[in-house]
Amino acid sequence: MLLILVFALLCTLVPRAAAQDDSDATYKAERDKAVALFNEQKFLEALPLFEDLSAKRPKDDKVLLGLGACLVSHSATLSDAGAAAKERDRALQVLLRARELGNNSGLLQNLVQILQAEPQGGPIQYSQVPAADEAMHTAEASFARRDYDDAIKNYSRALELDPNNAAAALFVGDSYFAKKDFENAGKWYSRSTEIDPNSETAYRYHADMLTKNGDMEGARTKSIEAVVAEPYNPITWRALGVWADANHVQLARVHINVPNNVAQKDPKNITITLPAGGAPAWLAYSACRVLWQGEKFQKELPKERQYRHSLAEETDCLTSAAKVWTELSAKKPSLPADADMALAVKLYQAGMIEPYILLNGADEGISKDYDAYREKNRAKLELYLSQFVVPPVPAKR
Repeated sequence: MLLILVFALLCTLVPRAAAQDDSDATYKAERDKAVALFNEQKFLEALPLFEDLSAKRPKDDKVLLGLGACLVSHSATLSDAGAAAKERDRALQVLLRARELGNNSGLLQNLVQILQAEPQGGPIQYSQVPAADEAMHTAEASFARRDYDDAIKNYSRALELDPNNAAAALFVGDSYFAKKDFENAGKWYSRSTEIDPNSETAYRYHADMLTKNGDMEGARTKSIEAVVAEPYNPITWRALGVWADANHVQLARVHINVPNNVAQKDPKNITITLPAGGAPAWLAYSACRVLWQGEKFQKELPKERQYRHSLAEETDCLTSAAKVWTELSAKKPSLPADADMALAVKLYQAGMIEPYILLNGADEGISKDYDAYREKNRAKLELYLSQFVVPPVPAKR
């Protein structure tokens, strides 16, 4: 899985950067050649050039980024699992060095995240079905060598042997993408999401392909679907940011600063510090949280033994605050402005309190409620992002 993940990230994000020192014509020419090969997806051919460049200038962070990515590609061609693992580990160390030197690009962040999530020192397992796993490894090596037809054959074989392997369908799509057969690529990306609708990768790759082909509306939809699939994975939000940059728009920051004024020593000893000015709406919010930290949690969630901050609690308390503010505003139109409360009321009136909490206001406790909510409310989560976070595609001039 790692190889295709890396290829998609590279094809999307790697720029043709200027040389570190243009006065050195030899270095610049070699560097330009390496970057050109890289941008053409000829990673194995670019590898020795990046190796040489990094030896000459070990503080060129963009060269180190290219080297690390190419090492990942090379690791897929190694039949010895131990050697492949060592190559991936070296790639990670090279990328971490690039980060130390100041490279904080989205590409580097994504590569480091992916590499750190992979098994250290052992083989990558693509399937629990041995024959399917073998076919996936064969396909990965073919993909790295840019033999896309053979990659498609072996990824397809893996899917036949393991029909629930969404990654195999995804990688067939990416092989067609590499061949510039965008129609088939899109079909296979969609097939992958049908197998596993809660994995973000196929949505994101599909969005990348649509962006490159100028279908910004379609890319917007797929980018939103990727976030809904895995909202607590930073890669999905970075990819959504890439879409926004491509369209010269900014994602909206949707955040309510709720008071943190409830102190609990034990279930019977809870105190509330009144907010500045004694704002009644926020007092209602805090009082609601006191109830939940008391007996209401056990009453509403009887299957859970230990209290946690839940979606049900935060929804109840934000809704209570929004209702109080709405009533007060109707009686006293001259109430001082409160941007946070205004946003809470707007979300409440739109019926979007829960999607907001899960996607823009979740903590560790609340995040545990996400999967169950998404199962029944995927369309609502997507609508929230579309209405409140992601701007529309700019009109063409």
